[in-house]
Amino acid sequence: MKIRFVLLSLILLFAQQLFAQQPVSLADCQQWAREVHPLMKQKELYRQMSELKLDNIQAAWLPRLDVNAQASYQSDVTHIGISMPGVDIPTVSKDQYKAYLDVKQNIWDGGVTKARNEMEQAQTQTSLQSVEVSLYQVKDQVNNLFFSSFLIQQNLNLLDKKEETLAARKKQMDGALANGAILQSDLDQVAAEMIKVNQQQLELQSQRETTLAALAILTGKETTDLEKLEIQTNEIMAGTEIKRPEMDFFQQQSDLLAASSDLTQKARNPKLFGFGQAGYGRPALNMLNDNFDTFYMVGVGMNWTIIDWKQTKRTKEVMQLQQEVVQTQQAQFERNITIALDGQARKITQLNEILKSDWELIGLQERITQSSASKLENGAITTADYLQDLNAELAARITFETHKVQLESAKVNYQNLLGQ
Repeated sequence: MKIRFVLLSLILLFAQQLFAQQPVSLADCQQWAREVHPLMKQKELYRQMSELKLDNIQAAWLPRLDVNAQASYQSDVTHIGISMPGVDIPTVSKDQYKAYLDVKQNIWDGGVTKARNEMEQAQTQTSLQSVEVSLYQVKDQVNNLFFSSFLIQQNLNLLDKKEETLAARKKQMDGALANGAILQSDLDQVAAEMIKVNQQQLELQSQRETTLAALAILTGKETTDLEKLEIQTNEIMAGTEIKRPEMDFFQQQSDLLAASSDLTQKARNPKLFGFGQAGYGRPALNMLNDNFDTFYMVGVGMNWTIIDWKQTKRTKEVMQLQQEVVQTQQAQFERNITIALDGQARKITQLNEILKSDWELIGLQERITQSSASKLENGAITTADYLQDLNAELAARITFETHKVQLESAKVNYQNLLGQ
C-alpha cells in the first residue's frame, strides 16, 4: 500500500510539472488579462443599472397615486351678504380639513416613453463600448511584457549554450595545463569569461522575474504558469478596414445623440391623460355644506406646449453639432491609425531584410569561431582571440533573436492597430 501511495504521488507530481510546462501563447495571455480585468465587472454593473432605469421608464405607464392631506384656517370665507325671512343660509367654517387620493393615468405621452427607452439603451451601449475601448488598450500592456519576457528567455538560452561551450573548453584546457601545453593565464581567461556569463545570467533572470511578475498580475496567473512562453508566427491579413472598438464607440455616440434629439422633439408632442380624485373633508365639493362629507371627481386632460420660443430647435441644433464633433474625432482617429499602420508596415519590411543579413552573419561568425577553436587547440592564437570570436558569434545570435521578436511584435502591433 505504501509503495502504491508513493507511486501515485510521483505520478501526480510529474503530471503537475508537465502541466506547468505547457506553452503559453500571446493569445492566451490576452484572453486571461481580459477575463480578470476589473472592467469586466463594470460591464455587468452597467447592464444592471440599465435594467433598473428601463423599469423606471416603463413605470410611466402605471397609474400615479398620491395621498394628500391638509388642514387650514383662513381669515375669511365666501358668504352671502343678504338675509331672507324663513331661509337659513349656511356659512362655511374658517377652519377647513381635507384628505384625498389623486390618481393620474397616462393615455398617450406623445412617444416620450418609447424615446426615453431607446435613449437609455443607446446610453448603455455607449457605456459598454467605452469599457471595450479600455479593455482593448490592455492588449498593448500584455504584448510589451510578453515580448520582453520572451526575448529575455531567448537570451538566457543563448547564454546557457555559451556556458556549456566554455565549460567544455575549460575541461579541454585543464588537461592541456596539466601537460604543460598552455599557461595558467589562458585557463584564467576562460574562467573569468564564465564568471561574466554567470553575471549576465543573473541580471537577465532578475529582469525576467520582474516582467513575468507584471504579466502574472495582468493575467491573474502565477509566474510558474508563465515560465514557457511561445511565440507563434503571425501573417499579416489582407485588407485595411479598421475594426477597432473605438469605431463602434464613435457610432454608439452618434446613435445616443440621435436618440436624445428624438426625445427632445417628442417632448413637445401633446399628451393625453386621465385623472381622478376621491377624498373626505370639510367642505367637500359643495362649498355651502359645512359638514364633513366624501367627494370624488374624474376627468380627462391634455397638455401641449405650443410655443417654446425655439428652445427645442436650438437644442437639436446643438446635438447636430455634437454629432459633427464625433465625426471629426473619428476622422482624426482613423488618420492616426493610418499613419501608425504605415510605420509598422515599413518596420516589418525592414526587419525581414535585416533578418536575412543576420542569418548570413551568424553563419560567418560560427565558421570564424570554429576556426578560432581549432587554432587555439594548435596554439596558433591566444585564448583572448578565441573568446573575442566566441563573443562576436553570441552577439550575432542575440541580435538575430532580438530582430525575430521585434518582427513578430511589429506584426502583432499591425493587427492590433487594425483590430484584427
